[in-house]
Amino acid sequence: MGEITGGELVVRTLMQAKVARIFGLHGAHLETIFQSCLSHGIPVTDTRHEAAAGHAAEAYARVTRGLGVAMITAGPGFTNVITSMANAFLDRTPVLYLSGAAALRDTETNTLQAGIDQVAVARPITKWAERITVTREIPRLVAHAIRLATSAPTGPVLLDLPSDVLTATVDEGSIEIPTTIVLDSPASPDPRAAAAALDLLATAARPVIMVGAGAYRSRAEEELRTFVETTGIPVYSDFEAHGLLPANHPLYGGTFHKMADLPTGTDGIDVVLGLGVRFGLFTLGGSGRLVPGTAKLVHVESDAREVGRLRDAAVPIVADPRATLQALALHARERQWPDRGAWQRTVAEAKVARRERLRSALDRKSGPIHPLQAVDAIVSNLPVDTIVIGDGAESYHWLNEVIHQNRRGSYLTHGFLGAVGFGMGLAIGAQTAEPKRRVLCLAGDGAVGFTIAEFHTMMRHRLPIVVVVMNNSSWGASQHFQEIVSGPARVTGTRLGEALYDQAAAAFGCFARRVTKLEELAPAIRDGFASGKAACIDVAIDVAAIPPEVELLMSRF
Repeated sequence: MGEITGGELVVRTLMQAKVARIFGLHGAHLETIFQSCLSHGIPVTDTRHEAAAGHAAEAYARVTRGLGVAMITAGPGFTNVITSMANAFLDRTPVLYLSGAAALRDTETNTLQAGIDQVAVARPITKWAERITVTREIPRLVAHAIRLATSAPTGPVLLDLPSDVLTATVDEGSIEIPTTIVLDSPASPDPRAAAAALDLLATAARPVIMVGAGAYRSRAEEELRTFVETTGIPVYSDFEAHGLLPANHPLYGGTFHKMADLPTGTDGIDVVLGLGVRFGLFTLGGSGRLVPGTAKLVHVESDAREVGRLRDAAVPIVADPRATLQALALHARERQWPDRGAWQRTVAEAKVARRERLRSALDRKSGPIHPLQAVDAIVSNLPVDTIVIGDGAESYHWLNEVIHQNRRGSYLTHGFLGAVGFGMGLAIGAQTAEPKRRVLCLAGDGAVGFTIAEFHTMMRHRLPIVVVVMNNSSWGASQHFQEIVSGPARVTGTRLGEALYDQAAAAFGCFARRVTKLEELAPAIRDGFASGKAACIDVAIDVAAIPPEVELLMSRF
């Protein structure tokens, strides 16, 4: 056997972990990894900005429910990906960030793209971050990083790779690549806690199930459906868990915020089964919470830090959501469950009533396109099984009103960081993960400007993503906040002015269309998908309208 480089050891360990795709930008520090990827046939989707590479790795992890890998060079390459790293950290997305670094021999020499401690910067926003200083230790530490990223609670990790550690060689025969990298041993619930949960749910008059990203990542769709159909308990969802119970299922109530439409007081929710849900921003309503303070909570979470963080749990279960549902479903069949027809009708009627409250916007006949009309037309013209990305401080809130995916992991949107401008990167990662499915990215005009050059990435890699820009010539959420808090005469720094994003996309070779009338939108969406290449549909919408969700959030300031 001969000598192999540190970059080769990185790639061989990734291969052992079944990594089939990497996202990144080239940098000289990482050349040995790029060359080894080329030799082994591992494709690298190179983006135009490191932020997009990081977000693409996030989406790849979210769609596949596996590991995403982003490779970025030292210095500005690393600093450009920090937003993605923080986003993955807050949303617990398993991404391995491989950052190039200056050679160890050049420490304190003022060399190129050095002088910052990349590991120290990354530690507060990762599960684990470390610098590899010995070439032969690369397989062990890469495996350790992947193991940490993919074990519950999942999250991002960083490995800092000095260039001389990557270019150094070791005897191939002296190195062993770890064989056990990704662990598959989800925690099961305590039988007493499972029994207590069933007792509480069986005696509830108005229970609901809330499923979050943790339930989706545990692959709990079959177990959820079995339990729901056995017990008759309605379901609400958020994040990738939208579609975990298909939106066309009669017991599906909608995304979390639609729980605010249910009755309150003595007629409101009395018991909640929270599966992989982190209470906080996305469980807040107009009264401060979507779940009434009087409701009892069965909280199932893989991370003990989330149980009791904001509200007491009558039955706390620190375990894997899927394993818990399996235990619950097994014993649920042995019980007599009450007739919940009246409560199920209440949930169904709330969905209809919300749609009717928004009817005036949908029926508008004149003036600019109302954003709700736009998203309704978009969702109504999606090919079957399309993955939808929502990006923008207000755009995705409008999308939340009409989205109805029937397949889990098909709706990717903002998490706890609220990182506007990640949609193009997410779309690239999603399309790469699922090349046979269609992908649509809905972005505000502010959001699309962050990484507009990624239209070029889509064209270079032949990714037929349709990007719809909701163009109101404004940072809409900020403008509306100013108008409400400071007054209409005090709007400053939030108006974007006229820009035609379809023309920018056309310059990169994309299919492009400008839409100013509602009747033009459906044909434009269909033509964009039919074009077979990346597409940009620039839709002029009304800036005045405020999404109901945003009004609730603004009421808290």
